[in-house]
Amino acid sequence: MGQPLNDVALDTIFRTARSYNGYTDQTVTQADIEAIYDLLKMGPTSVNQQSARFVWILGQDGKDKLASLSSGSNGEKIRKAPASVIIGYDVNFHEHLPEFFPHAPEAKTWFPSEEGRREQAFRNSSLQGAYFIIAARALGFDTGPMSGFDNAKVDEAFFGDQPGVKSNFIATLGVGDPSTIHARSPRPAFGQFNTVI
Repeated sequence: MGQPLNDVALDTIFRTARSYNGYTDQTVTQADIEAIYDLLKMGPTSVNQQSARFVWILGQDGKDKLASLSSGSNGEKIRKAPASVIIGYDVNFHEHLPEFFPHAPEAKTWFPSEEGRREQAFRNSSLQGAYFIIAARALGFDTGPMSGFDNAKVDEAFFGDQPGVKSNFIATLGVGDPSTIHARSPRPAFGQFNTVI
């Protein structure tokens, strides 16, 4: 059993962590994104399917391309951020199960329906997207997750050579600038949305 995290760690990951609209000038490097990925991939997914596919964007040309496919103020946030990432999902994740779920070599046959695989891939890539946010925070970075973009155009532009991969959501990444956020919005008390039976 793991040991409980201390208050500093809990604040970093949850209690005082925020989603940022802008960042400082501190860069995000290839080594940084590899470190984030090496943490997030350890989070659980159903039958270890690892269905998320990530496009990490460090260069300005890539950021401009993604920004042009985004809506509202999201484009400007992407252009100015040190990095952005597209979190996608692979409906053909089952092809990799012999590698990632080796104790059940027949696992790739458990998902014969593309519709069923799409549901699985979307759910588990959403989990992996959340692990990305937690991993980034744990390593001293901040994120700005968003869904305001043209999924079909992003899929064509960034996953065009992988027809089984579709975009789920996107996020900016860097060291957050506190001046770019509002006061924290209210959170519900336990009794509002929880039932214990």
